[in-house]
Amino acid sequence: MTPYPRIITVANQKGGVGKTTTAINLATALAAIGERVLVVDLDPQGNASTGLGIDRHDREVSSYDLLTGDAGVAEAAMPTAVPGLSIIPSTLDLLGIEMEIASAPDRVLRLRNALRRSADSGSAFSYVLIDCPPSLNLLTLNSMAAADSVLVPLQCEFFALEGLSQLLQTVEQVRNSINPNLTIQGIVLTMFDGRNNLANQVVEDVRAHMGDKVYETVIPRNVRVSEAPSYGKPAILYDLKCTGSQAYLQLASEVIRRERRLRAA
Repeated sequence: MTPYPRIITVANQKGGVGKTTTAINLATALAAIGERVLVVDLDPQGNASTGLGIDRHDREVSSYDLLTGDAGVAEAAMPTAVPGLSIIPSTLDLLGIEMEIASAPDRVLRLRNALRRSADSGSAFSYVLIDCPPSLNLLTLNSMAAADSVLVPLQCEFFALEGLSQLLQTVEQVRNSINPNLTIQGIVLTMFDGRNNLANQVVEDVRAHMGDKVYETVIPRNVRVSEAPSYGKPAILYDLKCTGSQAYLQLASEVIRRERRLRAA
């Protein structure tokens, strides 16, 4: 029997924290070291799809179709320019998904069921990364119900811990009611500027509160990383040598090490 892929949801209810950038660059880094990776774009804005070079006109089957049951993973997944990396793209149709499936008894399990059907039929993926919208809605609940763990990008800014506590409460609620196996994979500090005293203080505070849940790797604020999506490329393809790309490669190594410890536990 084909082993189930490890499913990691990249979530933060705050926008502009580097969530999508983290999802696509971590996925690219995992693919670069030989993993077979699927990104599921659950954000109606579709930035992960755009950032991996999928034109809006080419998104004939999307995550909307996956959640409504009109398509399976095999039909919805599209290859990207990165060998070993596929994506289920997003369209604006997702904006109406809550009304469409709100009365369905399995409304929070649609994504989990679709991914399990794919795994049972011999899915080739070893990792699935889910890019969530910047809100705690039905789409985010679907992602957490499907996931083994949550990876939380956290911007190095004043209100970082305040937003984190709300997200951790949601994870706990999901664990208690829907998915008892859900864990926090880790918290990654993003958009770090070492010249900024406040950013350094945020790093200290988050590490003091969350301990070893915080990755050693810190993602720096980097112009090349910001430019990459406009070229339809993850930063690792756009400029491998920039500090942001190198940080995401280090993060991928940390994620793999944590996953191996989790599997061995």
